[in-house]
Amino acid sequence: MINFILNNKTIKTSEHPGMTLLDFVRYEQRLTGTKIGCREGDCGACTVLVGTLENNSIKYQSITSCISPLGNAHGKHIVTVEGTNLKSKLTVTQEAMKDNYATQCGFCTPGFVVSLTGFALTNTEKNYNNALDAISGNICRCTGYKAIEKAALQVVAKLQGHKTKRSFKWLIDNHFIPDYFATIPERLSNLKSKTVKQHEGKYVSGGTDLYVQQPDQLADGSVHLIAEKDDLKGISIKNNICSIGTNSTVSDLWNHTEINTYFPNLKKHLKLVSSEQIRNMASFGGNLVNASPIGDMTIFFLALNSDIIIIDENGDERTIALKAFYQDYKTFDLNDGELLKAINFKLPSQYSFFNFEKVCKRTHLDIASVNSAIHISVENKHISDAHVSIGGVAAIPKYLHETSGFLSGKPLTAETILKASEILQNEISPISDVRGSSDYKRLLGRQLFFAHFTALFPKQFSLNDFVQHA
Repeated sequence: MINFILNNKTIKTSEHPGMTLLDFVRYEQRLTGTKIGCREGDCGACTVLVGTLENNSIKYQSITSCISPLGNAHGKHIVTVEGTNLKSKLTVTQEAMKDNYATQCGFCTPGFVVSLTGFALTNTEKNYNNALDAISGNICRCTGYKAIEKAALQVVAKLQGHKTKRSFKWLIDNHFIPDYFATIPERLSNLKSKTVKQHEGKYVSGGTDLYVQQPDQLADGSVHLIAEKDDLKGISIKNNICSIGTNSTVSDLWNHTEINTYFPNLKKHLKLVSSEQIRNMASFGGNLVNASPIGDMTIFFLALNSDIIIIDENGDERTIALKAFYQDYKTFDLNDGELLKAINFKLPSQYSFFNFEKVCKRTHLDIASVNSAIHISVENKHISDAHVSIGGVAAIPKYLHETSGFLSGKPLTAETILKASEILQNEISPISDVRGSSDYKRLLGRQLFFAHFTALFPKQFSLNDFVQHA
């Protein structure tokens, strides 16, 4: 039995846990304000909020319900656009959309309203840029974004106009959310939320890759939901080693204060990874085992020379280097019954630098044509250690063994980088596809490699240092 609260209603259902949350909301509960758009998590028309009880308080995040299994709602508070409504007036968010003429056909509007309501509920700083991040996964095809951006700015102004702490009570009193939200923490704590009975079947965590690839099979077949497995959660730092549980999400990394001190540009890099809704739900483990040659976080962790811990059904563990995990296209070193447990990597030091680059057909919310990352250590103007990865140019997410090996021990000069670029070209084997021709991808591979050095050492290098010789 799956138990959760949907808006102001307690749900107890024996529906298949692999059914999408979107289909349950629309077809079983007739809450049709949540729209069906792409069914791939890209358009945001199906956005809902998920509230999780943590230490007697609720943490809300936005997700795309079209690629989220119903079973993952167990023990949570799910909020659709209907659940944001007040009894006799518009909410602040709804009023802002109306005042700024930010809707035409109205199909995308519920998703924007839910995302901006979620922004009001989160603990993030209430500024304009964060409001735009909150709606980064919502697409409108007819109104034009300026009106929607003005609506977001109006919401921010309302939130910034009061110096008092923005508690549930404050948000209720100021018409951001309905008053039933105040009852949710107690109701969730009283909800009997034993673990959903699991079946033999496909392991599913966030589902963001699998529900794009196999929606019908997962909706009808057996699924083994692992998103709430505590031993796969959490981020810890000990002895300069960061360990990330594979159920952790990009948002968990984004919001981790200490990790952001080691990676000053972390949020800039992670903003290139999908949308806020997907960053809130997609697991690192799922990203790694999807084995996409252009998986952004796979490329990220390869450059950090990460190890992965694998656990089997008996609790036995083994550790391998991530760069040894991938064997061929969609083929990797994982046996039946095994799961990825954690990703471990050494944190940057005062002498090391990290950078991530990505080129795609649009800046945000798109898969890469080519992506690349580097982690390089420099002492006394010499490269003491280097790890370079690249995606979109081979059958697997590519760790550049020869290029990385060549850079180690060399002086940090334009000549070294140009020679390394030649070695890189011999290590990659791109193919022509919808993301670009093989020649274009080779060009991108070269330019992103140069971009690492111009970004990390801007006083020493400019793009002209490389282009005129390349």
